[in-house]
Amino acid sequence: MAGAGGGSNDVQWCFSQVKGAIDDDVAEADIISTVEFNHSGELLATGDKGGRVVIFQQELENKCQPQSRGEYNVYSTFQSHEPEFDYLKSLEIEEKINKIRWLPQKNAAQFLLSTNDKTIKLWKISERDKRPEGYNLKEEDGTYRDLTTVTTLRVPVFRPMDLMVEASPRRVFANAHTYHINSISVNSDYETYLSADDLRINLWHLEITDRSFNIVDIKPANMEELTEVITASEFHPNQCNTFVYSSSKGTIRLCDMRASALCDKHSKLFEEPEDPSNRSFFSEIISSISDVKFSHNGRYMMTRDYLSIKIWDLNMETRPVETYQVHEYLRSKLCSLYENDCIFDKFECCWNGNDSVVMTGSYNNFFRMFDRGQQRDVTLEASRESSKPRSVLKPRKVCAGGKRKKDEISVDSLDFNKKILHTAWHPQENIIAVATTNNLYIFQDKLN
Repeated sequence: MAGAGGGSNDVQWCFSQVKGAIDDDVAEADIISTVEFNHSGELLATGDKGGRVVIFQQELENKCQPQSRGEYNVYSTFQSHEPEFDYLKSLEIEEKINKIRWLPQKNAAQFLLSTNDKTIKLWKISERDKRPEGYNLKEEDGTYRDLTTVTTLRVPVFRPMDLMVEASPRRVFANAHTYHINSISVNSDYETYLSADDLRINLWHLEITDRSFNIVDIKPANMEELTEVITASEFHPNQCNTFVYSSSKGTIRLCDMRASALCDKHSKLFEEPEDPSNRSFFSEIISSISDVKFSHNGRYMMTRDYLSIKIWDLNMETRPVETYQVHEYLRSKLCSLYENDCIFDKFECCWNGNDSVVMTGSYNNFFRMFDRGQQRDVTLEASRESSKPRSVLKPRKVCAGGKRKKDEISVDSLDFNKKILHTAWHPQENIIAVATTNNLYIFQDKLN
């Protein structure tokens, strides 16, 4: 549970680790742009604006200290994407990693997909702790021997060596997107995946790089008639024919690939009618959906717009079954948030392992958890002030107006440059990863 205290079922979140430099002067390339646990939770990958992928591995638990669960340490770092230039359009293509998605492990190696704005790559991460020695035609340094000196036949042998983790690109999926890629999602058949940009969604086979199938195309014949763009897309966790995509107008469309090759006609449309009393100049901007995630059991999906999280039952399109206000106190600040462009920030959201709690980020390095069963929520902060090992996070409260109580923070004193856009939850344990600009915080529940 994610309650803030009081009940015996409540989780007390405590600090575990923080990764990244302490400097206030943050290099643009070091800003974290995506965070993702693999299917077992043993590995945690981050991507940044410099095109790098850093993978952390959870250490085995210390038998002498059963209370301390394994920490995450750097396992592998590699440059996934480089900056490029599109000469036809005279456009620079950023190296920034937009999304990382792990494939289920099938052998000793791990595989992940990473994408920037235009190109998706399939990476193989493998370990080597032995090296071959005793070649007949090669010296140990790799140079070829003079064949006249070879008088005996040797059988090469494997010798132990220091563990080396290698990351090698196995496939490069390029030249299929005119617009910027915002989502990739691996299908439950583990053979195909989708990639979505502003106007189109493509279906790929993991083994085939030179062609993809366009399954959604919302580009109008005349671009002046464009009224909405695709903001996120995801495959259903266990129905390989079903996927959803969200739009900047606040709608979610569920499509069935069995119906037709081009899924321009949706099977279901999830949309909540707008409350006329809340109508304002900013209504369309704040209703744009920045993230959509299916629950692990496949029954529900969660969407994140600027001010709220909504949980939808796939069997009910008319309205969400649950709505959680993330930072409703910002509704009065929309004008200044529009002027400093914060209103366009794209916050992600995630489920815990059993779908009972959802989590998303906010400003001032706050992040929010909502307990679906107990109808409770908590605001926590990722900061170096509370980064003593095993220190329990204190719930934070924001004062929207009127008299401010002790320990409350005024809306006017929130720092909008400090924001948590990317969060991830371990698939089996109460361990969460939260990205603040260039730092990765890892929190876990306090073990009694």
